[in-house]
Amino acid sequence: MEKIAIVTDSNSGITQEKAKKLGIRVLPMPFYINGELFYEDITLTQEEFYQRLAEDADISTSQPSPAEVTGLWDEVLQDNDKIIYIPMSSGLSSSCETAMGLARDYEGKVYVVDNQRISITQQQSVWDAIEMRDKGMSAEEIVDVLMREKLEASIYITVDTLKYLKKGGRVTPAAATIGTVLNLKPVLTIQGEKLDAFAKVRGIKAAKKTMLDAMEKDIKERFAGKEVHLEGAYTCSDEAAQEWKQEIAERLPGYDIVMDRLSLSVSCHIGPGAIAIACSKKIEL
Repeated sequence: MEKIAIVTDSNSGITQEKAKKLGIRVLPMPFYINGELFYEDITLTQEEFYQRLAEDADISTSQPSPAEVTGLWDEVLQDNDKIIYIPMSSGLSSSCETAMGLARDYEGKVYVVDNQRISITQQQSVWDAIEMRDKGMSAEEIVDVLMREKLEASIYITVDTLKYLKKGGRVTPAAATIGTVLNLKPVLTIQGEKLDAFAKVRGIKAAKKTMLDAMEKDIKERFAGKEVHLEGAYTCSDEAAQEWKQEIAERLPGYDIVMDRLSLSVSCHIGPGAIAIACSKKIEL
């Protein structure tokens, strides 16, 4: 039977430590902080990242070099026959497209899955791939399922401050000033391709209610009659995250809610103190 390795990038929120336990590999995403190069979870911890963010350092996301991508693939292929590589959505970064180009030189040994997910829903695709591989499915079959199910996911996010959306050009300086004065909290959504505005409300309480309402509607209507995984994500303190998990559980009971930190590439654009709720449809085999 062919040996299939699952590889993802650190946008999935899977740490190097967790990857070791799962028996998968995670390509670390590069960041520039004040012109200096760092790698997520290798030379840059979450704590250091948020500290630099708070200090107003100039932080920009980058993408792995072709040599870094192929270097990891070559290493993995020494012990495996095939690789299923699950990078972040092509709608949010060009690294997926680059990987697809590189995979052409691997004569069918590397499958790049553009399943248009990021963070906690991308992570769910990795769990799904592991589950299918362990059930004995072929690389082709696993990729077919991941591509078929790719858009069956939904994320809603609210931010604590408009500063980072302003920095990234997603909010105009004038709108950010007015929003801060009025305590406006934008609720953003990721439905496949990219980060979009969903609603604007006053205060965190209203933002949480908006997200829970939207998720309940998705589960009842869009995913009617289907089973879903329910997830929470955050760039806030662990205490605030636990409180958010509790609120999700009270509103949407009966789910085993997975909580995880949002990856640094997302945090870069939304800043600290953000919370999110996500769901993805359970795969039907």
